[in-house]
Amino acid sequence: MPFDSSLTATEIAAQPAAWRRAAEEAGAAPAPALPRPGERVAVTGCGTSWFMALAYAALREAAGQGETDAFPASSFPVHRDYQRVVAISRSGTTTEVARLLTELRARRPGVPLLALTADGSTPVGEAATHTVVLDWADERSVVQTVFATTALAYLRAALEAEGSGLAPVEEAALDAEAALVRPLPDAALAAGQWTFLGGGWTYGLALEAALKMREAAGGWTEAYPSMEYRHGPVAIAGQGRAVWLFEAAPDGVSERVRSAGGSLLGPPEGDPLANLVLAQRLAVAVARARGLDPDRPRGLTRSVILP
Repeated sequence: MPFDSSLTATEIAAQPAAWRRAAEEAGAAPAPALPRPGERVAVTGCGTSWFMALAYAALREAAGQGETDAFPASSFPVHRDYQRVVAISRSGTTTEVARLLTELRARRPGVPLLALTADGSTPVGEAATHTVVLDWADERSVVQTVFATTALAYLRAALEAEGSGLAPVEEAALDAEAALVRPLPDAALAAGQWTFLGGGWTYGLALEAALKMREAAGGWTEAYPSMEYRHGPVAIAGQGRAVWLFEAAPDGVSERVRSAGGSLLGPPEGDPLANLVLAQRLAVAVARARGLDPDRPRGLTRSVILP
């Protein structure tokens, strides 16, 4: 059941079912252009899609499937040699992604370019050499939730099918269902500043959690690799400020945050992707508490289309 009447909340709640469908499709009929074990791969996107790219790249390398880099489309090093490029774009209209794929196709016509999108009949879909169309996971909201995590679930399930040893997507879906009904931490709801920490693939999730808080609630948020937090950012820990963990805190961080009067939250048991669902819910709740409509984020559109 949705916990809020907004489109964003409804789409947050749709994630477990969407992940299951993605895993089923990735397992039953994997796209022929998916990265193969041992290949040197680059993953790209913009905004939320870039953060999902970061998470997938770290997952793939941790699974021993091959060197994998992730870049925002606007900063992609087109001079580098990759055996395959994966692009994520919900709308398929994001200008930087479409331009990048067009340039890569001209520079290196033999390199497969796989796009994960909700609409294959778009500039991104047409510029790619192969597409995975997840139109059933498309959203009406401006703030991305279900499409982005479903694209990640699809790629993760493909790694799972390669015998990577990763936790099954089904486990993440079960944990996400629990996260949808779990009470949000009071300290997180009461905070005026939030810092999200992650490591490995969960660093991408930490970045995405911080982005959701900014987009939906206009919150002051930051995100760092957990080990980097001690190198300066810990200075902002204090009363009324929360540190949200996507992995266990490195030595000394808990003591520093608490001694400064800050709140340390998590990580909860279960799959980190389910922890992102909890952070998405927090973004909606804080938006409501501030009198904001999470479906109408200030100054944002569903896709950035440049002239």
